[in-house]
Amino acid sequence: MLTPFDISCPYCGEPIEILVDASAGDQHYIEDCQVCCRPITLSIQIDEDGEPQVTAASENDV
Repeated sequence: MLTPFDISCPYCGEPIEILVDASAGDQHYIEDCQVCCRPITLSIQIDEDGEPQVTAASENDV
């Protein structure tokens, strides 16, 4: 099940929506910003309640 999650791009600051698959467990991947097309490093941790916690960082901040 995909859950929409709102983040801000670490480059341009624009709000964007990503889809998170909480059933896949903790994840770490790169997705391009839908506005400025720069690569965002996403880290997704699933808490005890099954809710995703998303951290977005630029490639220089990783």
